[in-house]
Amino acid sequence: MVNIGDTAPAFTLRATDKREVSLSEYEGKKTILVFYPGAFTGVCDKEMCAFQDNMAALNAADATVLGISVDSPWANAEFARKYNLEFELLSDLNREAVNAYDAAFVGLGGIDGYVCANRVVIIIDQSGVVQYRWVAENPGVEPNYGEVVEAANAL
Repeated sequence: MVNIGDTAPAFTLRATDKREVSLSEYEGKKTILVFYPGAFTGVCDKEMCAFQDNMAALNAADATVLGISVDSPWANAEFARKYNLEFELLSDLNREAVNAYDAAFVGLGGIDGYVCANRVVIIIDQSGVVQYRWVAENPGVEPNYGEVVEAANAL
């Protein structure tokens, strides 16, 4: 399990334009990883819109947000377009980051064996160390957005 104080595990995932994006590109920056189960699902729509609504505060905290799901780059691109999301959505097609950050959820929607991301928020400081970790008790629970902004400001 990735805990507060651990070095953030590296990953390389696909952006909505299909280019590869690595966590190492954000070295020296506060980075917020927002794992979400799936685009175009009720709670995920609310969560991503809430992060978008908080972008001014997160930008003021000099934090970069990366949304991560197991959805395809095409689904994520349409999701970002529909909701005018100003932050990058990354496709974890092989569950690389989901597994590295202990963010897997099995059986979403009653589909046995289906592995997606749980709702998890990780804040990584400028040195690449995890400083905040929140995990939903189930995918229907949203994070405390004010707490995330406060944690980003505290770094």
